[in-house]
Amino acid sequence: MGRRVRLWVLAAACVAALSLPAAAESAVRPFGKLACVPAEGVRFCEGSVANRIPTWDGVPLDVNVTLPAKRSRGLPLVIQLHGWGGSKSGLGASKEWAEDGYAVLNYSARGFGDSCGSAASRAAAPSACAKGWVHLGDSRYEARDSQYLAGLLADQGIVAPRRIGVTGASYGGGQSLALATLRNRVRLRSGRYVTWRSPRGRRMEIAAAAPQVPWSDLVASLTPNGGTLDTEVTGLTDDLFPVGIMKQSYQTGLYVSGMGSGYYAPKGADPSADLTGWYEAESAGEPYDSKPYIRNLAREIARNHSPYYLKMSVPPAPTLISNGFTDDLFPADEAVRYANKVFAKYPRARIAQLHFDYGHPRGQSKAADVALLSRRTHAWFDHYVKGRRVRVLRGVEALTQTCPSDAPSGGPYRARTWDALSPGEVRYYAPRAQTVLSSSGSQAVSGAIDPITGQGACAAPPAADEAGTATYRLPAAGGRGYTLLGSPAVSARFAVSGRHPALAMRLWDVAPGGATQQLVARGLLRPRKGSRQVFQLHPNGWRFRAGHVPKLELVGRDTPYGRPSNFEWSIRVSDLRLRLPVHEKPGGAVKRPLRAFRRP
Repeated sequence: MGRRVRLWVLAAACVAALSLPAAAESAVRPFGKLACVPAEGVRFCEGSVANRIPTWDGVPLDVNVTLPAKRSRGLPLVIQLHGWGGSKSGLGASKEWAEDGYAVLNYSARGFGDSCGSAASRAAAPSACAKGWVHLGDSRYEARDSQYLAGLLADQGIVAPRRIGVTGASYGGGQSLALATLRNRVRLRSGRYVTWRSPRGRRMEIAAAAPQVPWSDLVASLTPNGGTLDTEVTGLTDDLFPVGIMKQSYQTGLYVSGMGSGYYAPKGADPSADLTGWYEAESAGEPYDSKPYIRNLAREIARNHSPYYLKMSVPPAPTLISNGFTDDLFPADEAVRYANKVFAKYPRARIAQLHFDYGHPRGQSKAADVALLSRRTHAWFDHYVKGRRVRVLRGVEALTQTCPSDAPSGGPYRARTWDALSPGEVRYYAPRAQTVLSSSGSQAVSGAIDPITGQGACAAPPAADEAGTATYRLPAAGGRGYTLLGSPAVSARFAVSGRHPALAMRLWDVAPGGATQQLVARGLLRPRKGSRQVFQLHPNGWRFRAGHVPKLELVGRDTPYGRPSNFEWSIRVSDLRLRLPVHEKPGGAVKRPLRAFRRP
C-alpha cells in the first residue's frame, strides 16, 4: 500500500510539473506590466494610461500586445504602426496575425493617442510627456521607439530577436520603410548609426517589412519640384532644390488633423520637430530658396524623416512596398524611387512592389484589391519572418484604375522590374509653341479633382481646352486601345518670363464626343534653369479604350491641390515630346521604347 501511495504521489508530481509551463504561459505579462486575457481565440494584453511603457528617453507609450492562445516564447513578431493622427490598433487588427502564431505589437506613436497625445495622458505624466511631442516619423525617435519596445519583448523571451516584421499604412508606412532600411542599426539622437541591440544586449534585426502607401522622400511627396525620374537614381539636390510646390490641400488637412489629435512641439522649441513653424513657412509661399529657414527645413526632412536618405551601409530587409496610383499624397513613384536606389547598390536585394488604385484620396481601395495586398503581405511575412517555404511576390505587380468605382480593377500585370511592365510606348511630338500663364486653370475643374474637397478618382469634369494653358491632344486610341503602366514622360523647351513659376501637369482621358474627361495622371513642377526641361507625371495604370483621346495639359494653377505661386509668370513651351509607357508590345500606335529622356 505504501508503495502505491509513493507511485501516486510521483505521478501527481509529474503531472504538476508538466502543467507548469502552461500555467507560466497563461501568466505572461509583456513588459512586466500588461495583463493578458483570453479573447476570440488569442490572448490580448491591453495597455492603458496607467501602465504605459517608458521608451528609451522616458516618454511613456501606450502599448498593446496580442499573443497566440498557447505559445509565449520565441515567437515571430509583427509590429503594426498606425497612420497620421491615429492611435494604437486593437484586437481587430492583430487577431489574424496572432491566430497564425505571431506576437503582435501595437502602440500609439509618441505625440498621438495616450502616448502623450491626449491632454489626459499628458496630465497623468506631465514631466515624462513634457517633450513627448510628434517628431514626424523621425528615424531617431519614432523608429527607435519601435526598436526599443521590440528589444524589451526579446529580453523577456517572448519574441525571437531576429524574426521581426513591421507593417503600417501612411504614417506607419513611412516608419516601416525606415525600419526596413535601418534593418539591424539604430540611429541615435546625434544621427550616428550603431548596432541594434536590446536593452540586455541581444542583437536585433528586422526580418521583413510591408510598408503600405508610405513615403520614401518626404520632401518630394509633400513639396515636389518634379525632380524625380524613374529612369535615374534621384540625388539629394534633385528633390530638394529648387524648393518645390506645396501640396496645399493635403498639408493643411494633415496639419489641422494632427493638431486636433496629437501634441505638437511649441513653435520654435525643437528645430527637428517644428511642425507649426514648418507649416507656416511653407504656407507663406515664394520666394523659398533664398530663405535659410526653408533650406534648412528641406535638409532636415530629407536627412531625418525620409527613409530614402538613410545610409544604406547594409541592404534593407526584404520589403514589399505598395503605393496607390490614385494616391495624390504618396503616389507610386515613392516606391519606385526607393527601389531604384536600393537595386543600384544591392542588385540582389529583396524588394517587391504592388501598386493599384488605393491609399489616400483619390484612392478608391476596392475590396478585392485590398484583399490581394493582404494575401501578399501575409505570405511575405510567413516566408521572410517565419522562414516558411511559401510563394511570394517577385518583382512588380500592378492593377489598373477603372471607373465607375464598382468596376473591377484591370490586371494583374506582373514583370520582373518596373521598366519591364511597359515593353511599348506611345509617342507624341508637338513642335509648335504654346504659352502657359500663371493665372490659367479653371477652379471648377481643379476643384473636381482635388483629393480633399473633390469628387474622387472617377470625377468627369468638362473637357474643353482652357485659355492660357498648353494643351496637347494625341490621336484617339485605335483597335483595342492600350494600357498606360508607368510614368508619362515629357521633354520640352521652356522660355520663362517672371519669377518663381509653379507649373501643374495633368494627363486626361477624353471620352468620345469630347464632352468630359477623367484624370489619369498629374504632377507639379518647379521649372529649373535652362531652356530644356525633362519631367514625369506620377505613374498610373489606365487603359485608353478605342476612341478615347489622351490629353496632356500644362496649367498655371491646380488649386487647392497645389499652392499657386506668389508671383506672376508665363512659360512659352515648344518642341514638346511626350512618351506614354504602355503594357502592350510594339505594333500600330505602340512603338518600341526609345532611350529614356536624360536631364540636361
